[in-house]
Amino acid sequence: MCPHANSDSIPTSQTEMVAVDISSPKVNAVNGVNGANGHGGSHPSHQQRRNPYAPRASDFLNNVSNFKIIESTLREGEQFANAFFDTNTKIAIAKALDAFGVDYIELTSPAASEQSRRDCEAICKLGLKAKILTHIRCHMDDARIAVETGVDGVDVVIGTSSFLREFSHGKDMSYITKTAIEVIQFVKSRGIEVRFSTEDSFRSDLVDLLSIYQTVDKIGVNRVGIADTVGCANPRQVYELVRTLRGVVACDIEIHLHNDTGMAIANAYTALEAGATHIDTSVLGIGERVGITPLGGLVACLYAANPEYVKSKYNLPMLREIENLVAEAVEVNIPFMNPITGYCAFTHKAGIHAKAILNNPSTYEILRPEDFGLTRYVSIGHRLTGWNAVKSRVEQLGLTLTDEEIKDATAKIKELADVRTQSMDDVDSLLRVYHSGIQSGELAVGQKEALDRLLREHREEQHARQRSLSNGKGVAAAVAAAA
Repeated sequence: MCPHANSDSIPTSQTEMVAVDISSPKVNAVNGVNGANGHGGSHPSHQQRRNPYAPRASDFLNNVSNFKIIESTLREGEQFANAFFDTNTKIAIAKALDAFGVDYIELTSPAASEQSRRDCEAICKLGLKAKILTHIRCHMDDARIAVETGVDGVDVVIGTSSFLREFSHGKDMSYITKTAIEVIQFVKSRGIEVRFSTEDSFRSDLVDLLSIYQTVDKIGVNRVGIADTVGCANPRQVYELVRTLRGVVACDIEIHLHNDTGMAIANAYTALEAGATHIDTSVLGIGERVGITPLGGLVACLYAANPEYVKSKYNLPMLREIENLVAEAVEVNIPFMNPITGYCAFTHKAGIHAKAILNNPSTYEILRPEDFGLTRYVSIGHRLTGWNAVKSRVEQLGLTLTDEEIKDATAKIKELADVRTQSMDDVDSLLRVYHSGIQSGELAVGQKEALDRLLREHREEQHARQRSLSNGKGVAAAVAAAA
């Protein structure tokens, strides 16, 4: 068990990058595991290479290719410091998550406030494909309110660690067990799903946990939940607890993982390997403190293991739209290092990387940007650029240069980039001037002074043209004013 213990938004233009043709050859990693629901990935063909680190078919408890996501942006996400979702925003987020394909959408308890109750009822009436859940305390008063909202299921939770039993609700395990049975039986009597979860599971006594989970499993709970409420667990602890629980209960196992120590995605993946069936997520990971398992990060991790299964299950190009929607609602930027949607997630810079990417993107990419409706880029206006990346840009511009000439032009780009990073316009201008000089006979490979002269003349022409345009605008404005 547990011991006691700068953002950038997505740019509107890629001014220093070359878009790479997405029709380049690809290599998919397919793990060959068929999920129990019949959604398993297809068997790899002779042209595909098996991922040696993907789940093994022999591990019969492994659910990496047979899982469900309980999306908690509209419950856990409301606990994020910046979050305030009005009804229209909640509906927009719920519809977007449904279009993406999440299995469940979890909402704030209708017992929290009158508006929370009305919002819960409104979302239940949308007719979404995803099942709608609400999250309540293990208390009959909350349960009575929840079952009247029209939800498909109720998620019941109560703290079981010594910390929470002493300093939060003050109840012992006997009371917790008795109340859990009462609430679960009541919810079941209404014909809807019910999950029972302990809170602060990884700091709870293992005997207490297994005892109450066995009890609720016997009375027919749909899922039991494990919660790393303070984010203290590591993958080995998660694996051992889920594996142990899998041998004790017959129902599904859900896991809720906070990210205080940066372990949420790794812990979620490990939980599935150990036999968990449902993972709680939120968009961008928003939630209490630093939040929980992020939807996009988990999808990236699971895609890497079995892309065909994940593509068949979710509308992946929707991910960026959902993250932008939530980011705007809570007034944060998409982090630059965000999996999939970070602005440099599919940008390649180093010369060796760029050469390999241009030959086969799978050399330096485990995720295919086109599967997410995105594009890869090769950044070339810098001192690390390689001539193969510059050659790709030359071809895109429709210029004709030999390899030796491209290498010569690349040396000039590197020289200029030692002073400042060159924009794509800067690079394109240099390549066009170089090409023009070669074609006119004014330039040859190695003639540095001639190239400097041609570039200087080009800059002077550009400045003269800009001055002329400015003067023309000034005259036009004066004439208009006089009229």
